[in-house]
Amino acid sequence: MQAIQARLNLTRPDFCIISVAGTNGKGSTVAMLEAMVHAAGYRVGAYTSPHLLNYNERVRVGAQMVTEADLCAAFSRVEAARKDIPLTYFEFGTLAAVDIFRRARVDTAILEVGLGGRLDAVNAWDADVSIVASIGIDHTEWLGPDRESIGREKAGVFRAHHPAICSDPEPPASIAGAAAAIGADLLQLGRDFSWERQGPGWSWRGKWRDQERSRTGLPYPAMRGDYQLFNAAGALMALETLRERFPVSQAHIRAGLLNAVLPGRFQTLPGAPLRVLDVAHNAEAAYQLAATLRAQTVLGRTLAVAGMLKDKPLVDVMRVMSSVVDEWYVAGLPTPRTASSEQLLAALAAAGNQAPATAHTDIATAYAAACGRAEDTDRIIVFGSFYTVGAILRLLND
Repeated sequence: MQAIQARLNLTRPDFCIISVAGTNGKGSTVAMLEAMVHAAGYRVGAYTSPHLLNYNERVRVGAQMVTEADLCAAFSRVEAARKDIPLTYFEFGTLAAVDIFRRARVDTAILEVGLGGRLDAVNAWDADVSIVASIGIDHTEWLGPDRESIGREKAGVFRAHHPAICSDPEPPASIAGAAAAIGADLLQLGRDFSWERQGPGWSWRGKWRDQERSRTGLPYPAMRGDYQLFNAAGALMALETLRERFPVSQAHIRAGLLNAVLPGRFQTLPGAPLRVLDVAHNAEAAYQLAATLRAQTVLGRTLAVAGMLKDKPLVDVMRVMSSVVDEWYVAGLPTPRTASSEQLLAALAAAGNQAPATAHTDIATAYAAACGRAEDTDRIIVFGSFYTVGAILRLLND
């Protein structure tokens, strides 16, 4: 990465970089930051992954997906620069995205870490501000078996003497340890910044370099779920550390919170029955999804369409979701990493599920079966993977 950075003159871009890591909440944090900075009139680039339908979703400038022509031109430049250096799919795409941001003359780029932090391609750049949104159990074969080791890997995005924000309310000790070891300016939710409900909205309070700041009367984020307030609070703390370079008003923050949307994050489709799409694919995300489903008023049953990857904690996810699901429709996904429908049924049994469950050949078929069974007062939840949600979005877009 560093060798090709140098060849493309990308080692030290002349724009601000915000890197965002975390087990869950990365995409939402990026979306809110992007929307608030864009509302303030700055030219912002955003790099996220994975995509649901089109690769263009991963690279945005000015809150708009870049064109295929821009992407292909950047890919060609990376290919020419790499020569005999092998690159992974994600490394290639990350270099192309940053190259696009430089040529687009963005004021700031918000880069979502793909996996972990320390060894991720995004971490080849020194971030002006880094965020760890949450620490959960996922990708254990790469990041370690517990939250301490996973937190240490994610904290690899921190930089000495730069703001290092953690919006996980109960972070492992390794987060503070990693920040102290390199002299990063750790800003921790519950200690250095906080949020609380306040009437019809919420308020935020934080402290940066001995200056306290509060924001009241904030609207709830457009993205549903109480956990989005943790992500929003971390995003506001990041903006606070950058206020001398990029001042953002209360009106811009309000606009950003209301306009930031992300497909597949408790995405509710119009019409009856109520249909919800969510990419939750680990135990922590499933817990938040189940809590948000409980808070949603539904008169009828909840039917779940689920497809997951086999390297995910299938039994843990099914155990959490079984508490809110009345019928299951499971299927494999179009990837070698898929959990088969038989494996999903076995995971449901191991999780103690008592609700009816049927296996289907693919997600579209499972979804059709659920729709055929659902009454107008019921709810259909599609979850388990980006592949799962992407299959339904593609079906609806055809």
